[in-house]
Amino acid sequence: MNYWLFKSEPGTWSWDDQVKKGKVGEGWDGVRNYQASNNMKAMKVGDLGFFYHSVNEKRIVGIVEVIEEYHPDPTDPKERFGMVTVKAVEDMPKPVTLADVKAEPKLAEIALVKQSRLSVLPVTPAHWKLLCKMGGL
Repeated sequence: MNYWLFKSEPGTWSWDDQVKKGKVGEGWDGVRNYQASNNMKAMKVGDLGFFYHSVNEKRIVGIVEVIEEYHPDPTDPKERFGMVTVKAVEDMPKPVTLADVKAEPKLAEIALVKQSRLSVLPVTPAHWKLLCKMGGL
């Protein structure tokens, strides 16, 4: 199993929106960056990811599971990019802020800090475990 972090602007697609989709989940569409797209191509059904509210909140608020592997993104008129489908798994009991991440020396090399503009990021198993602990899981 691999671990990921999915960033979303809460005004566009929020954790509450994701939770409301239930078991059917939602396609993670709109990604137009090749590195983020390649990250999604590497995802397998059952992989887990953090759901991160970007912009003003800048915090991990939940956990999602990949339920459908990379497939065409119908919102891409040029048909260059695809998406995965994810479903909500659980809330993060204590949201983990970007400030929390930056304050933890063990997370200095996490992609969230190193590649802050990327919308879909890999998370190492060690970082996953630590972030879950920080979030009360």
